[in-house]
Amino acid sequence: MKYAYYPGCSAESSASAYDATSQMVAAALGLELEEIKDWNCCGATEYFSIDSLPAYALVARNLALAGRQGTSEVIAPCSACYVNLKKVDERMGDYPQLNSDVNEALAAGNLSYTPGSVRARHLLDVICNEVGCDAVSEKVVRPLAGLTLVPYYGCYIGRPEGGFDDVENPQTLDRLLKGLGATVPDYSLKSSCCGGHMTQIGTEVALGILRGLIDLAAKLGADAMVVACPMCQLNLDVYQNQLNSHFGTTYRMPIVYFTQMMALALGMEAAELKFEEGLVPAGPMLEKWQAAEASPQPRKKKSKKALPMPEPLDGGDSG
Repeated sequence: MKYAYYPGCSAESSASAYDATSQMVAAALGLELEEIKDWNCCGATEYFSIDSLPAYALVARNLALAGRQGTSEVIAPCSACYVNLKKVDERMGDYPQLNSDVNEALAAGNLSYTPGSVRARHLLDVICNEVGCDAVSEKVVRPLAGLTLVPYYGCYIGRPEGGFDDVENPQTLDRLLKGLGATVPDYSLKSSCCGGHMTQIGTEVALGILRGLIDLAAKLGADAMVVACPMCQLNLDVYQNQLNSHFGTTYRMPIVYFTQMMALALGMEAAELKFEEGLVPAGPMLEKWQAAEASPQPRKKKSKKALPMPEPLDGGDSG
């Protein structure tokens, strides 16, 4: 199972823990990831609203480079990167003039891209729908028993519609975490927006959004929120102290990547998984898990077999 790998800009900075554990988990599951040589930024969310043609060409260049490496599928762990790659591929196929204009731009770098030749996929999709949640569960050696984990997808992972999960009520991450042994409550805000770059535009609005997300997770008894997007992780983690100061709250909710929790359950040591890179310490969550792991598990009671009903006596009523 070989894929081109598009790490995205955050993998080399704020989301290095995600990048490292993504590759560790992929290796454990037999996924071969070949990083796209000379990849460039996907333009994030703003560039498309500023100058669309260069934005499309910027993303299409990554698809062209992936195709040149001989792979037909490219994995992106970042939800925004995944959406941009998928969107550009689809729209180049839907709009001939856009396809022509983008390829004219790519030709300046001796590249071209044929829509549909490279399929963009999110890492969560490949793990859950190619490897399979059941197959992952079979590889678990240290279950996440004792932990309550809230799956937070964010608003991007379900886009564009027709992707790998339901837009309003995604389930892949829920299934994966349950397979790792965690308790997974029904989190109704799982696909709500984290505010994106609203933290730079309207801080008070952004803090209100983040408070709502963390507050519900806390009320559900979460030991951590589990994410699949670097932007979501950044907002929920970095701005938690600020929202506490603003609202007078005391949240200390760890925001961890699903690959970190997978690696933990697959038997890798916590010290290798970069939990310390989160500003909100994940130590209490890890200590709770280790305590649950060390405590003897209660034996399941054997169910008593029902005794067979006596045969009726010959010759009349039982009364």
